[in-house]
Amino acid sequence: MSVFSVFDVAGSAMNAQSLRLNMTASNLANAETVAGSPEEAYKARQPVFAAALRSVQGGGEQAAVGVTMRDVAESDAPNQRLHMPDHPAADENGYVYRSNVNTVEEMTNMISASRSYQNSVEVMNTSKQLALQTLQLGQN
Repeated sequence: MSVFSVFDVAGSAMNAQSLRLNMTASNLANAETVAGSPEEAYKARQPVFAAALRSVQGGGEQAAVGVTMRDVAESDAPNQRLHMPDHPAADENGYVYRSNVNTVEEMTNMISASRSYQNSVEVMNTSKQLALQTLQLGQN
C-alpha cells in the first residue's frame, strides 16, 4: 500500500464519520418531536457502511480504498405514546407519539464518531509527516 492509498483510506474514513455525526445531529434534533400516529413519528436513523473496493491493475484482485455509505437503517424501537388531548397532532383518542430516539445512545455515538474522526486526522497527519521525511532523505 502506497502512502497515497493511506490518504484515500483516511479521507474516506473522515467522510464516513462526518456523515455519522450529521445523522446523529439529526436524530438529536428530532428527539422530542411528536406525531399523530406511530407511522408518522420520527424514527432514529443510523448509516450503514460498506468497504469500498478498487480493482488492482493486472491481477484482477481488489484492494480496499475506504468506506462508503450503503444505506440508512431506521430503528425499529417502539415510539412512546403520550396522552396529550390538547395537542394539535393528537389522534382521536388524545394520544401523540414521540420519536424513538435514545439521547444517551446518540450522545455516545456522537462521541465515538468524533474520536474516530480525530483518529483519521492523526493517521493523515502522520502519513504526511512520513512522506515529507522520505522526501528529505532523498534530498540528502
